[in-house]
Amino acid sequence: MIWILLILLVLYLLALRGRTDNPGMEELRRWNYAHRGLHGKGLPENSMAAFRAALDGGYGIELDLHLLRDGNLAVIHDSLLQRTTGAEGRIEDLTTADLKNYHLEGTGETIPTFREVLELFGGKAPMIVELKPVGGNHAALAQEACRQLDNYAGAFCIESFDPRCLFWLKKHRPQIVRGQLSMNFFRNPEGQPLPIQAALTCHLLNFLSRPDFIAYKYADRNRLGCFLCRKLWHIQGVSWTLRTPEDHAQAQKEGWLSIFEGFQP
Repeated sequence: MIWILLILLVLYLLALRGRTDNPGMEELRRWNYAHRGLHGKGLPENSMAAFRAALDGGYGIELDLHLLRDGNLAVIHDSLLQRTTGAEGRIEDLTTADLKNYHLEGTGETIPTFREVLELFGGKAPMIVELKPVGGNHAALAQEACRQLDNYAGAFCIESFDPRCLFWLKKHRPQIVRGQLSMNFFRNPEGQPLPIQAALTCHLLNFLSRPDFIAYKYADRNRLGCFLCRKLWHIQGVSWTLRTPEDHAQAQKEGWLSIFEGFQP
């Protein structure tokens, strides 16, 4: 029995492996990242105004991508439009031309395209790009994001909660810095079946996707799998979302990169 337990332990530890030699991580480690841009005080999240404010403040950004009906990419967090625009429907059902009809948080800001953000940033600061697949469009979403980034000269990385996006990146764009987003899904299952909760919470699929970093919810960062990824395999940690200067300082002390919101480090 003890041999079986030892074998299972070794397999678990091996499953946590990531990648630690991607030179693209060097530039990313030098920055703090404004969550969905430097939003607040009339600047909606994931808006061009919030992204300009982040640039002006000397920060990188984290942003969210969804695939539109015409194959282009919109920068918005939720698939459902209600919370951010007050309108019914899903972003995946819209086209590029539709975006200017949807105003963010009651302001004059509308949903940006990814190309608009790339043009604004132009390599001035790095970006953490989160892929938000819906309805099995993970491959199409990853492919289009990479197509638009192929000629981009600035620093960036791509992350997702969905390991299938990372598998696609590993196969088709192995040079891109990739990260596995996660949290304690046992506490917040979000409709996921138990095996998926376990795989995502405990990083059991790292050996397949080989992430360059793990982006973990700050409150859940002391989970065993997360600890082992960082301390045993030396995978870079990215902490989200830090909402106080104290949490930011503690995260940096522990070696995490910071995705922050609601204050300026």
